[in-house]
Amino acid sequence: MSIVRRAAAALYDQPVLLLVLTTFFWGCNAIAGQLAAGEITPMQHVFLRWVLVTAMVWPFFGADAMAALPAVRSRLAAIVAMAVIGFTGFNILFYVASTHTTALNVGILQGSIPVFVILGGMLVHQARVGVLQAVGILLTLMGVVAVATRGDPAAALSVGMNIGDMIMLLACALYAIYILLLKTRPPMSGAVFFTLMCPIAALTSLPPVAIEAWMLAGPDYPWPTPKGLAIAVFVAVFPGLLAQQFFLRGVDLIGPSRAGVFTNLVPVFASLLAVLVLGQTFAVYHVIGLLLVLSGIALAQRAPAS
Repeated sequence: MSIVRRAAAALYDQPVLLLVLTTFFWGCNAIAGQLAAGEITPMQHVFLRWVLVTAMVWPFFGADAMAALPAVRSRLAAIVAMAVIGFTGFNILFYVASTHTTALNVGILQGSIPVFVILGGMLVHQARVGVLQAVGILLTLMGVVAVATRGDPAAALSVGMNIGDMIMLLACALYAIYILLLKTRPPMSGAVFFTLMCPIAALTSLPPVAIEAWMLAGPDYPWPTPKGLAIAVFVAVFPGLLAQQFFLRGVDLIGPSRAGVFTNLVPVFASLLAVLVLGQTFAVYHVIGLLLVLSGIALAQRAPAS
């Protein structure tokens, strides 16, 4: 066995390392969204992302996905809905938001996803929420408000919130719906399920990119630049493919609940990368918002429902 294969095998048995790498790659996605502005349009970005991920994953699990298709044909509509909501829709909103707000805001606002999941569980599954969980939800929402209003909620009432932040919050709510829908996914391995959804995401991202091309058609149509294509490849390989596979493996090793706690690191990595890579200013309201979001998530996830 080569050194690379031994290292890969050893990595695949380290859930903590796998999940930390997952959240780091997802944090990188916020930076990629900023760097992509003016280099590749959001619709082009999403379409290329899922085409590339499909091309990379299908040779390994495509046969298994096709073999599983007859057994899940009756639930194909639900699988398509999950792909549209969690893969196509979320990423379109994510990259559109990235053109209107900072990577710092995008990263911190992603911390609202676990809270949206808890609130969705209350509405859909009538899940009970304990006192500490309620406090955690409140703290997280306060952190989101602090970031989205630039630390001045009163002023935001008169001038309105930043459109990019509002789109990002909508994206987070959409991804929370996807997570809730995953509870009803067909009984198959995570890798095969992911492989099955990738081409669906690629196909359903084609109409938005076609509509965008029609609207922007002309001599000044913004074709992807070499830098934009490089960013799309990076996103497909790391946040798209490796992060998803590492997360699924982490879930297999330690379970979904414990693996889910690691998503708290996404706002941390995204914030640090925004400062180090993009040179964005870490304002006081970012500090307050990040602390509130992380504290709220910690309370909401560790406190048992009563």
